Amino acid sequence: MNKASGNKAAYRGMGSIDFFAVARSVLLVGRIEGEPNTRAVVQIMNNLAAFGHPKAFMLSETGFRWLGDYEITADEVLGGIAPKANKLEQAKQMLRELAETTNMVQSNEIFEMADKQGISKRTLENAKKELGIQAKKINNSCYWELDAVKQR
Repeated sequence: MNKASGNKAAYRGMGSIDFFAVARSVLLVGRIEGEPNTRAVVQIMNNLAAFGHPKAFMLSETGFRWLGDYEITADEVLGGIAPKANKLEQAKQMLRELAETTNMVQSNEIFEMADKQGISKRTLENAKKELGIQAKKINNSCYWELDAVKQR
C-alpha cells in the first residue's frame, strides 16, 4: 500500500488500479490500532456477490486464533485509526448492563436498543451466543433470559 492517505482503499495499492480491476475479490489485512496482536481482514472489492463482513484474528505465542466478526472499515485499517468501538464488545456490554436491572427482556426491545446504538442484528446475535443467553417463547413473544450473563 502506498502512503497516500485520504484515498479510497482500492486506490492505495502500489502500482495501478488495474490489479484490483482484474480480481473478482480483494481482501485487505491490517493491524488494529491499539491492539498490537490483533489483525482485521476487510474486503475492499467484490464484483461477484455482496461484501463479506470484516473478520478479526489474533496472533500470539501459542499461534493463530479467529476472533470472528469485527466492526471496522478498510479506511480504519489503512489509516491506523482505532475503530469507534468494537460493535461486538459494545453489544455484550449493553447486554451486561441490561442484565443488572432485569432477568428477562423481550427480544424486540433489545433489537431496538441495539439499533439506536448502531449495532446490527447479526452482531447482537453473536453477542447473545458468546454470553450464553437463551431465548424463550412466552405466548407469541420471544424473550431473552439474561441470567447467564450475571454468572459470567
